[in-house]
Amino acid sequence: MRIIPRPEHPNPQWQRSSWQNLNGPWQFCIDFGDSGHARGLHKAPADRFDKTILVPFCPESALSGVGCTDFLPAVWYRREIDVTAQQLAGRVALHFGAADYETTVYINGNEAGAHTGGYTSFAFDITTCLRPGQNTLTVRCQDNTRDPLTFSGKQSERFESYGCSYTRTTGIWQTVWLEFLPQAYILSAVYQPDPENQCLHLRAHVAGQGELKARAFWQGKEVGCAAAQNSGNAVRLTLPLAEAHLWEVGKGGLYDLELTFNEDSIKSYFGLRSVRLDGMKFLINGKSVFQRLVLDQGFYPDGIYTAPAAQALKNDIELSMAAGFNGARLHEKVFEPLFLYYADTLGYLCWGEFPDWGSNTGDPRQLGKFLPQWCEAVARDRNHPAIVGWCPHNETRGGQHDDNIHVVYQMTKLLDPDRPCIDTSGYEHTDTDIFCTHDYEQDPARFAAHYADFLADKPCFFDSNRHWGYKGQPMFVSEYGGIGWAVGEGWGYGEGPKSEDAFKARYAGLTTALLAHPQMFGFCYTQLTDVEQERNGIYTYDRQPKFDPAFFREVNTHKAAIED
Repeated sequence: MRIIPRPEHPNPQWQRSSWQNLNGPWQFCIDFGDSGHARGLHKAPADRFDKTILVPFCPESALSGVGCTDFLPAVWYRREIDVTAQQLAGRVALHFGAADYETTVYINGNEAGAHTGGYTSFAFDITTCLRPGQNTLTVRCQDNTRDPLTFSGKQSERFESYGCSYTRTTGIWQTVWLEFLPQAYILSAVYQPDPENQCLHLRAHVAGQGELKARAFWQGKEVGCAAAQNSGNAVRLTLPLAEAHLWEVGKGGLYDLELTFNEDSIKSYFGLRSVRLDGMKFLINGKSVFQRLVLDQGFYPDGIYTAPAAQALKNDIELSMAAGFNGARLHEKVFEPLFLYYADTLGYLCWGEFPDWGSNTGDPRQLGKFLPQWCEAVARDRNHPAIVGWCPHNETRGGQHDDNIHVVYQMTKLLDPDRPCIDTSGYEHTDTDIFCTHDYEQDPARFAAHYADFLADKPCFFDSNRHWGYKGQPMFVSEYGGIGWAVGEGWGYGEGPKSEDAFKARYAGLTTALLAHPQMFGFCYTQLTDVEQERNGIYTYDRQPKFDPAFFREVNTHKAAIED
């Protein structure tokens, strides 16, 4: 019996029973000249593929069985898939959790679809490309990390990893699966929880004509039901809830949701919670909550971008919570939906980001590449209660603050008006709901002094030459710390402390300065784990604690000045 890696359904918030996991061994080859299509690899037999790869792990990773960390301009995958005549009587969709970067799919030698972007999920209706019985599925992924218009996050543009740039990911790195659908089915849905009115507003996009029915359950008990006929491709309904159970930080609390449309049926869930800014406070369900965030980059020693097992995703959240953090910046990577499911379940706050580091927002070509991918990320993840805000850009610099950033901010608010959006994390801002900064000062006294003017409610603070656009928004320090420990041949920010006591004193001093500030609603410490040569995690790269997590929990959980 063949063991399937990552066998779980990749998205518990949108799950049909009629699906087939395609993870496992695929035929594979590296196309160093990116000439595979000219050489006919899209129609080639299995013997033209000289390697085997274990999907969904990228070829750079040890878990893939390939382990090639050189630049890979193009890679090819091949396998057989079987479908029945009964399955072809409906629709067959081919899903990719993510594949980096430009993906072209062929069925039986014919192109079935293409997608650009290395971080967002995509699917193709391949029904008309299939025949009953065995079919050949071939996939080409092209990736040029050194192209400034290829968004690659923290993937190294050099041969080697260095600084805070790490091993690259090429090709498929999340689950691939088939989904068998009836002719009329639900394409997508947007959830708008409404605690004040004890209901869920729902807008669905459907194919075909029929009735959409939504049923909500709390711990197995039905607590709400609503139905509506579609008008065109859209259905809107409001689902009243007989019982109100709020989604809470550190606790979670999810309603199960069942959606049906004629013969189509989907298992989903939602959380009943609201997010709102009030002066300098960040309110969740009307309560001021101090966000004790940690920077999480989502790298794994053996899987690179891909967790070796679902439990590893949950473990990272539990490690963070054990150290007294209540959330994370999901940094320079669009995390997989299963991570967000565990965050939803555990009540773990998340900021959704995009891997744009190093891109030039002033380049007129950038927006056309960036915006479609960012919109895909927001559309995919906006139903997760754990996501409390969006941050499309990171560390943009002077001269780049142009209409592009304004357009991205406005589009984010159009897609999701219920959450705050930070236009760019750190330094300079153009159009933002929240003002944030990155500050790696290592001396606690000088660090606290940076925000003394802000404490006095002056219009500028810290370094006005580096910080643009402050207009009285709520404020937090979205990167700080990065204290190196047991660095060896790696690095951390500033000069590392000489002893464990010195480390603890520095951590406590920096963190307490932010907790005690009456106008700060949160912080984000760099970072959860070491990543390759960057050694400033509170855990090692293989998730071992450097210090007793109880120390961090004791410091982090002191009551903040701004919180209720």
